[in-house]
Amino acid sequence: MDRLTSMAIFARVVEAEGFSAAVERLGLSRGAVSKHILQLEDHLGVRLLNRTTRRVSLTEIGRTYYERCIRVLGEVEEADQIVARLYAEPRGTLRVNGPMSFGILHLGNAIADFLYAHPRLGVDLALDDRFVDVVEEGYDVAIRIARLADSSLIARRLAPARCVLVAAPRYLAAHGTPHHPGELARHRCLAYTYLASGNEWRLTGAGGAETVRISGPFAANNGDVIKAAALEGAGIALLPTFMVGPALRDGSLMRVLPGHELPTLSIFAVYPANRHVSAKVRVFIDFLVERFGPEPYWDAGL
Repeated sequence: MDRLTSMAIFARVVEAEGFSAAVERLGLSRGAVSKHILQLEDHLGVRLLNRTTRRVSLTEIGRTYYERCIRVLGEVEEADQIVARLYAEPRGTLRVNGPMSFGILHLGNAIADFLYAHPRLGVDLALDDRFVDVVEEGYDVAIRIARLADSSLIARRLAPARCVLVAAPRYLAAHGTPHHPGELARHRCLAYTYLASGNEWRLTGAGGAETVRISGPFAANNGDVIKAAALEGAGIALLPTFMVGPALRDGSLMRVLPGHELPTLSIFAVYPANRHVSAKVRVFIDFLVERFGPEPYWDAGL
């Protein structure tokens, strides 16, 4: 960067045809300008300027070097302008990672509308329920449903992810409806293997919080599979409302222990903690915040 500064000062001295005029244009002291020119000449091992008491002129080598300096400085300025435009105008391709069920149910439609609003942008979406390393795997943004621990990433909350216990009417008719969390221990419960609390469900009711260790015939690492099993009457499932809202509305699934609350998770957009957030990342996250929000559409009427 010192060399580049010296090149820029050298070019201004040549264009001003002397140190005095260059000093005025650059806002530097005469000593500072002279020092940059001398350092440049020392580095190159040649004289770039012929100096007299009245004016300066280029040596033959200095003229060749000046022409190259102008080219280099112009390319640097152009590079700065390109970066500035990319930061100000959303364009390019966003690499996005998201959880499987939420991605299928909600991200696909949201991204389609986002691309319609931003025709210069593209999205490369990867759906995966495993915990990905955003930086290591080169994602611009990851959608996560969790309680986030401290990390080197920046997180912005998009919406709540409220969870409920559900079961099909046929299961409840065959096995009875639990009226207290403790009764879940004798029911067939469907376990989501990526759940942070494992096989323990924590419910809070009028009597306070209670943790129940559940068991059952089926566990899976995908919420859609668990939902499908619950719809077929395989057992009681703990699922987010963004998955089971329609089934609760049409009666194919019913709330279990509706007087008890489960811990509410949040849906976050996370991205690397760079000093400058690119325009494409910024507008994408802003769009999702507006799309989902604190009272997301999937909870309407529940």
